[in-house]
Amino acid sequence: MITVLTPTFNRAHTLPKLFDSLMKQSVSGFEWLVIDDGSSDGTSELVDGFREAAPFPVRCLVKTNGGKHTALNEGVKAAAGDWVFIVDSDDMLVEEAIQKVETALSEFGCDSLVGLGFRTMFPSGKVNGVARRAASNLRATPAEAPHIFRGDLAYIFRRSTMAAHPFPIIPGEKFVPELFIWNKISDEGEIIYFPNTAIYICEYLEDGYSQNFKRNLRKNPRGFGIHYLAQIGREKQLVMKAKCLIRYVQCRWFAWRNAQ
Repeated sequence: MITVLTPTFNRAHTLPKLFDSLMKQSVSGFEWLVIDDGSSDGTSELVDGFREAAPFPVRCLVKTNGGKHTALNEGVKAAAGDWVFIVDSDDMLVEEAIQKVETALSEFGCDSLVGLGFRTMFPSGKVNGVARRAASNLRATPAEAPHIFRGDLAYIFRRSTMAAHPFPIIPGEKFVPELFIWNKISDEGEIIYFPNTAIYICEYLEDGYSQNFKRNLRKNPRGFGIHYLAQIGREKQLVMKAKCLIRYVQCRWFAWRNAQ
């Protein structure tokens, strides 16, 4: 079974759209696990109502607010599925998303496979990033993928591999870049990407992480710092290594400023 894992914080106004997209899935052999990261907008009560109408299992776990990465840690531990499909609370899935994931796992789900990567798109239908045609499947790493696709991707990871690489918890901070852990997961086996298949619909809200990168970096410099320090060794191009080094120096500066 696949676990659709949704970490959320005060997104009761967007969750119905995600739930509606799950209800429209062409298959129902999955569970939806919502991790309520200390919301104050009635999120857990809303999800309880979804449970009554859904033909698939729906669970909601409530935790103290600690950031998306801590919600992912809790979700991975609680997931019933062998595979975890991370879907943010302000996004949606196309109607055949779960079916396409199941088909890919059936075709490529060998012991060495630790993840799948699919394209995302905007509500308009435009593919997020470079809409290039390529082979139907592509072996790459999460560190290489941004240079190939130039846009966000939808990931499905083997639950046991995710569980072996939890996000670090940094006192006083609430964010660690996901790529830091996705890279560690890729060290354990293959991730196959599907360049021509978009299954995930992104909506970038004004108060979301993607729209507030600089503010998040200033507030969470140690979390970003461990990522950029590790990324220096993973990047192949000198210019990208230099950019990561500059970001790491920024993180050290902000950490020092925050400590004053």
